[in-house]
Amino acid sequence: MTQNSGGPAPIAVDAMGGDRGPDEVVAALRLALDEDGHRQRITLVGDETVLQPLLRRAGLDGVAALGVLHASEVITMDDKPLVAWKRKRDASMVRAIELVKAGAASAAVSCGNTGALMAGGTLRLRTIEGVDRPALAAVIPREGGHFILIDVGANPEATPEHLLHNAVLGTHYARVVLGVARPRVGLLTIGTEEGKGNALTTAAHPLLKHAGHVIHYVGPTEGFQVFTDHCDVAVCDGFTGNLLLKSWESLAHFFKGTLKRELKANPLRFAGSVLSLGAFDALKRRINPDRYSGAPLLGLRGNVLKAHGSSNRHAIRAAIRAAGDIVRADMLGHIAADIARVNALGSPPVPHTSAHPPPHHPSS
Repeated sequence: MTQNSGGPAPIAVDAMGGDRGPDEVVAALRLALDEDGHRQRITLVGDETVLQPLLRRAGLDGVAALGVLHASEVITMDDKPLVAWKRKRDASMVRAIELVKAGAASAAVSCGNTGALMAGGTLRLRTIEGVDRPALAAVIPREGGHFILIDVGANPEATPEHLLHNAVLGTHYARVVLGVARPRVGLLTIGTEEGKGNALTTAAHPLLKHAGHVIHYVGPTEGFQVFTDHCDVAVCDGFTGNLLLKSWESLAHFFKGTLKRELKANPLRFAGSVLSLGAFDALKRRINPDRYSGAPLLGLRGNVLKAHGSSNRHAIRAAIRAAGDIVRADMLGHIAADIARVNALGSPPVPHTSAHPPPHHPSS
């Protein structure tokens, strides 16, 4: 392993797991290092015989802020997560997470197999005390800004306590990446009235209300509200969150493609679009998924970020930037403290209902 010298632990970046290959990861490292003036230290994990020529071509060979850890194997998208972790001990993803576990890295970033990253991260790093299951968080644009959607797939079958923990995890992530001092938390359900929803949301609602001095809970939130300026964190189970995330991404691509085709449909429309290029560019920047590419697996005793398998260099750079922000903010320490606080609250008080008086039977 080529060693980084001095300073805090570097960020470990899995170079081998993404769809675009290690050359795109190396290009992302160049962007990330140039962006912060080589202050952020990075350990690139992967096949050294493949990586060294790429680093030389990118002008990164011998850069003090960059180290390389050789890993001879790769966990592919087709590998079964637990089987891969047992059989591919020298895989780049495995080595990156082991660096975090050993304290030799402050965070791990990977574009690889999502299931393997979640399984390996959970097994090797374990969850923060008091957290049963980790959760994946995503940043999604909305009116006037962005919101955190949590969970987007780590835990498809959740309990009310899991949703309470997701609210704490999402609150701290929103503080770091969105810069919101007191994030508003909404519980994603099918109506704003209390008691409207399924068994999970109706049971989670009083737990979230009871934790009001730890989180800023604004109540049940419907799907159409999350894209307005209603909440900064939308809490749900991983099944619902994954459906919403992928529907949003698909819809964004649909609108982008449709608008492009319609504007090119005739010369008059195309001429008008030229005059509106500024507006179109602003919209493109707002809905660009590369801006907040890394979805952290929150609730673990170490920082792990998952980027899309198809991430380009700009998306990978954004994930590295997010990892650095999380580390500098000591997000894990703040999460652990607030998880302990909400778990100490116990069950919320049962609402008091007065008994009906016995029926009056007049004497005959």
